[in-house]
Amino acid sequence: MNDDLWQRVKGTLGSGHKVASGQASNSPYPRGTIEMQTPFFKKLGLNLTEYFKGTLNLSLVLDRSGSMAGQPLRYAIAAAQNLIDFLTPEDYFSLVIYDDNVRTVLQPQQVTDRQAIKTQINRIRSGGLTNLSGGWLMGCDHVKSQQTTEKINRVLLLTDGKANVGITQPSALINTAKEKAEEGIITTTLGFGNNFNEDLLIGMADAAGGNFYYIQSPDDAAEVFRIEMESLVSLVAQNLTLTLELEKYVEIKEVLNEDRSQVFDDKLELFLGNVYEREKKSLALQLSINVPTDLGQINLANLAYKYQTVVDENIQEINDRLPIEISVASDAEASNIQPNTAVLEQTNQLRIAKVKDEAIALADKGNYQQASEKLRQTVKDLKLQALDESFEIAEEIEQLDHYAQNIESRRFDRAIRKEMRDQSYQARSRGRSDLKLRGIAAGSAISLEGVSDIGDGVLLKCDRIGGKLRVRVISEGYNPEFNVQFPRNIRQEGVTYVVDEVARSAKGNFYRASGNIRQLVEPGRERPAGSISSPSRSQPQQLKAIKAPKTAADLETVTTVGDGILIQCVQDGKKLRARVVSDGYDPNYNVRFPRSIREEGILFVVDAVKEASQGGSYIALGKVRRLEQ
Repeated sequence: MNDDLWQRVKGTLGSGHKVASGQASNSPYPRGTIEMQTPFFKKLGLNLTEYFKGTLNLSLVLDRSGSMAGQPLRYAIAAAQNLIDFLTPEDYFSLVIYDDNVRTVLQPQQVTDRQAIKTQINRIRSGGLTNLSGGWLMGCDHVKSQQTTEKINRVLLLTDGKANVGITQPSALINTAKEKAEEGIITTTLGFGNNFNEDLLIGMADAAGGNFYYIQSPDDAAEVFRIEMESLVSLVAQNLTLTLELEKYVEIKEVLNEDRSQVFDDKLELFLGNVYEREKKSLALQLSINVPTDLGQINLANLAYKYQTVVDENIQEINDRLPIEISVASDAEASNIQPNTAVLEQTNQLRIAKVKDEAIALADKGNYQQASEKLRQTVKDLKLQALDESFEIAEEIEQLDHYAQNIESRRFDRAIRKEMRDQSYQARSRGRSDLKLRGIAAGSAISLEGVSDIGDGVLLKCDRIGGKLRVRVISEGYNPEFNVQFPRNIRQEGVTYVVDEVARSAKGNFYRASGNIRQLVEPGRERPAGSISSPSRSQPQQLKAIKAPKTAADLETVTTVGDGILIQCVQDGKKLRARVVSDGYDPNYNVRFPRSIREEGILFVVDAVKEASQGGSYIALGKVRRLEQ
């Protein structure tokens, strides 16, 4: 039996699909390979109408370091206030803020006065550095003080920067997160902006049994908090653990899930964690089957499982077993079976996630060409399987091509790395459609030809919807709800495009744009393609040292940091020492900064900072403004 036949018999576990009997020839795996996936809600009989109705016991740990100043902190505050609306008077809530120092704003208390809590949150102002460990551990202590088995005990840790005060070693933080989880305290991590350490936050979330989110823009914060809280209040099972006991003629070739797993003897054990109503929980494996010669039903494995859930308003542990069977048929009968496209799509999305992580690892080492080729080869493989007729896979192809271009051109910046890591994490760990393929660090339409006359063209508009850049048709005669497959590298929020043609996909549920793509501009602003280059920021060597007025009160004020650098003055003995609190600088270096405007408690925004020629200190350059909070 050849590989093409095996490709046709890929099916869904327990669906009654048949596998042909006989010897596989020239196959990479002996006697063929079959990919399998199954949803557990129906198989395990989870009651989705009964949730963990115990109270929430939450501690929000909020980064208020200098790099959060301005718009990021304002949006984080607004998102935190929205979070309070999810809580009931029976729930417990505490609030910790941290910069260099850690402070409890709200001791653990029941949410009996939402407005009073929101008022306290609204008073938070930004400060200095990032004592992530101190803030997080204090949040864990607050949760522990109210912890019971009936409560959902969780810390929500938000940060926008690298830990640079307190415990800073990633391995120590990840190991501690695992220890806290073993004590029943789960941590969800939320990374804000482009300066945090995504590997650390993902590692902590995995070790702690929580979730990870990449908050890509300030107004994305509320959506991310909503998703986390929606999950917490729809928890239907905890600590789902599976043990797959294989028959002697079955071998596991690959586990595609991200979940913690271990293989021993002829068994595979997986810890799938919590189960939420709105999230699919799937198991995807690649099995090698030494097919018996006898036709008929055969058993591949037995699936033992256990989890805790609500039964008659009490938490109970459920244990049971489930046989996994498949039919063995003749070559002729098996050849008439079509692949299950849902399984192909899901397994390929997991493979894509793995490829993204592999490409990141290569790019981190400077192997940009190899990383780019790996992504492009995946695109070719997906198209060969005709999976680009699915919109989600078509979007994956656009994403992979976009990342390949950027990596190949050495534009592998922090935003793209975080986006790729986030997409991989969500695809392999979560089952929510609103978390798939989030990303707004896109390209630019500025290189396109600018036209004001659309002629016979079709108008498309790019908007950010739920953290995703989506393109829709706005010309009449088309379904405005359909997404459009469109090059990721020229997607820019708010831009209107003119294309030659838009056609429905083979499945008829999304459009494909084809022909020449132009940007719609106002009359008088027409331009040929490639006529405008992106603006560049001033280099430090082009700027002069700061000349400041007599007092800080005489400074111009700003409400956002933009591309500026934040300077803070702190008391050091009898002196006010200036230091940089923006990420990427050494906070132990002194800054050459006008003494006439130095005031403790004020954040200053300067154009640039450079290291002094003798090293060991910085010079503040350009214009200086006072940040109003």
